[in-house]
Amino acid sequence: MNIGILGCGAIGTGIAKYIVQNPETPWRLTGIYDIDQQRAGKLAAELSRSSLKKASLTELIRDCDLMVEAINAQNTREILKEALDSRKHLLALSVGKLLDAADLFDLARKNRCQFLIPSGAISGIDAVKSGALTSIKQITLTTRKPISGFQGVSYIEQQGINLETINGETVIFEGGVVEAVQHFPRNINVAATLALACGDASKLSIRIITSPDYTSNSHEIEMTGDFGRLVTRTENRVSPENPKTSYLAVLSAIRTLKDFCDGTRIGT
Repeated sequence: MNIGILGCGAIGTGIAKYIVQNPETPWRLTGIYDIDQQRAGKLAAELSRSSLKKASLTELIRDCDLMVEAINAQNTREILKEALDSRKHLLALSVGKLLDAADLFDLARKNRCQFLIPSGAISGIDAVKSGALTSIKQITLTTRKPISGFQGVSYIEQQGINLETINGETVIFEGGVVEAVQHFPRNINVAATLALACGDASKLSIRIITSPDYTSNSHEIEMTGDFGRLVTRTENRVSPENPKTSYLAVLSAIRTLKDFCDGTRIGT
């Protein structure tokens, strides 16, 4: 399986390094591309493979069987469509862009492409998908992150929230998943993942809490339905590449990609 990686941030870098350091798995890194060519060049140098750096997205897609999307861009959907039009498999990390992406999923089926979405920085997705086969009463996602994770977020400024004056646990958002993803595009991809897993975004409520006492990211899921009650809590360490990215999100992407290339699937 020839792998091309779009985006050389924390997740793209983590995946690239793992592939290169574990050549025994049936995959091969054939290219990396980032709109920031300096960042792509730096990663290629760290991997000691300057030839991996691609000059364009078109070149990246041409040379791979599966494209890893690890960017945060306004035109993410158009990029994913370009890859699917070229009949490439996809591993998508910008899950927040996929809440209303039935057209992309239909295109993947039409072109017989696998559209892979990792569970990211939360646990229990298999159980949520299973429970969703019955009637769901309610799902709540409570996300806790340090104050530093919300610096520069325009929604915070619009609401008149002064992060510097927060001195205890403070709820900075409470609402639906669409609004959460819209206001926190870099912080709450896990909400979109959960919405896709349960299949009914209207049943999902999101709470985002911050505090000066928090030193790591955590996500709690509570779900009730005909199946019973599910509760999970995931406390994440930050990625060595980027303190704003959970390490488990990187590992989840690698695990999903590795299982696909190995032809191994555990769970639903």
